[in-house]
Amino acid sequence: MRRKSSWLSVVAAAALSGAVYISAAQVEGQEPLQSIGPGEGFVDIVAWPGYIERGETDPAFDWVTDFEADNPNCKVRVKTAGTSDEMVALMNEGGFDLVTASGDASLRLIAGRRVQEINIDLVPSWDKIDPRLHNAPWHTVGGKHFGVPYQWGSNVLMYNTEVFPEPPTSWEVVFETMTLPDGESNKGRVQAFDGPIYIADAALYLKYKNPELGIEDPYALDEDQYQAVLTLLREQRKIVPRYWHDPFIQIDDFTNEGVAASSAWPFQVNLLRDAGEPIESVLPVEGATGWSDTTMMHSEAPHPNCAYKWLEHSINPKLQGDLAAWFGSVPVRLDACKGNELLGDEGCEINGLGNFEKTEFWKTPVADCGGGRTCVPYYRWVTDWIAILGGR
Repeated sequence: MRRKSSWLSVVAAAALSGAVYISAAQVEGQEPLQSIGPGEGFVDIVAWPGYIERGETDPAFDWVTDFEADNPNCKVRVKTAGTSDEMVALMNEGGFDLVTASGDASLRLIAGRRVQEINIDLVPSWDKIDPRLHNAPWHTVGGKHFGVPYQWGSNVLMYNTEVFPEPPTSWEVVFETMTLPDGESNKGRVQAFDGPIYIADAALYLKYKNPELGIEDPYALDEDQYQAVLTLLREQRKIVPRYWHDPFIQIDDFTNEGVAASSAWPFQVNLLRDAGEPIESVLPVEGATGWSDTTMMHSEAPHPNCAYKWLEHSINPKLQGDLAAWFGSVPVRLDACKGNELLGDEGCEINGLGNFEKTEFWKTPVADCGGGRTCVPYYRWVTDWIAILGGR
C-alpha cells in the first residue's frame, strides 16, 4: 500500500483538467447497463488506501470476504492510489472497473468520458443514501448519476498531545513559522498533504486570516488571491520537511520522526490512537477542506456485472459502519450510524457528522468560476505545486 508519487501521472492527469463544466449534451452516449448478469470473474477497483479491506491489516475490518462468498464469480482486486491525480491517470490507462473518486477527480473523469452513467435502478439501496448526496454536483451532470456515494469526511488537523497540551485552534501551526507550546520551533516538525488540491487548504486559511483578499470559495481563486496563496505556500515550504500522500508513511513519521502537527485523514488519527500514541485531531476555527468520495465505473469496465454487484454491496449498512469506524469517515447511509459494533452509536458524531456544513469539499478548479469571474484553472495549480515542492 506504500506508493511513491509519480509526477508523470500528475502531469498526464492535468490534461483533463480543463472542461469540467459539462452540459447534458456532453454526457450523451453510452447507455448504462439495464440488467445484471453473471459475474465475469473479477472486479478491479482503484481505491484510496484503507478503503477496501479484507482483514489483512486487522481481521475485524473485512468487507471483501463476505462479498466474494456471496458472489463467487466476482473476486475483488484492488490497486491503491495516494492522490486524486494518480487515480485519474490510472483510469486514463484503463483496465479497471471502479474508482473511489473524490470531488477533485470526478468531474475530470466525466469530462474525459472515462466513467459511465450509473443505472441507479440496479442499485436497490440507492434510496437509503443520505439525501444531501443524491444529486451532489461532483457526480451528477444533466440529471445523470455517474457514481454511487461511498464515504465523506474532513481533512483534520492531527497533533501530538505532548507538544500541544491544549488542542490547537488554527491551521496557523502548520502554515506559519512559530514556536510551539513545548517551546521548540515548528520548523521541520509539521507536514502538509502532497497534492495540488492542497492549495485550497492554504486558501481556506487565508480566507479567515486575510478577509480583505475576498476569498469566498477556496477552489475559485482569481489571480490576486491565487498569488497570495502561493506566497503563503512558498513560506510554508521552509518549515515542511515532508509532504505526505501515503498515510502509513505519515503514521511512521508521527511515531518515529517527531512530527508534531499536520493535515491528515481521520484514518491516521484512529490508527495512531489505537496504537497508544499521544495523538488527537481537531477541526480548526477556519473549518477544513474535505472529501466526498464516489464509486464510479469506467466507461469500458471489463467486468460491469461484478462492478454493479459491488456498487450495491458498497452501501450496505454494515460495510458503511465498519468502514467509518476504520477510516474515521462518515457513512453515506445515516442508518449505518447506529447499531454497528465497531463504530458504536456515537461514532458518526465523533467522526464529524456535524461538520458537513463546515467542510469545503474537494472540487476541480476551473477558469469560468461563475458570476463573470475568471479564476485560475487546475492545470496551473498542478504546475505551481510542482514548483513549490521544488523550492521555487
